[in-house]
Amino acid sequence: MNKERKIKLYSLSTCSHCRAIKKLLEDGTWTFDFVDVDLLHGKERRDTLEEVRQLNKRCSFPTIRIGDRIIVGYRENDIREALGS
Repeated sequence: MNKERKIKLYSLSTCSHCRAIKKLLEDGTWTFDFVDVDLLHGKERRDTLEEVRQLNKRCSFPTIRIGDRIIVGYRENDIREALGS
């Protein structure tokens, strides 16, 4: 498994699917960045929402970037495939 792949999760703190992805990544000991967009404020929130829109025009959560691949929603098989596991 390639643990060096850049992973970023855009999530909501109240979203069960977002929490499930975090757990999946943590259980696999993947190094990843995440942001709970609903906990941001002001310009930081607006800028982060714009980042999400660039990846996912519907701006829905969870949105995850694994390398160059974008996965929207909790699609465990797609996530595992993108991670190479």
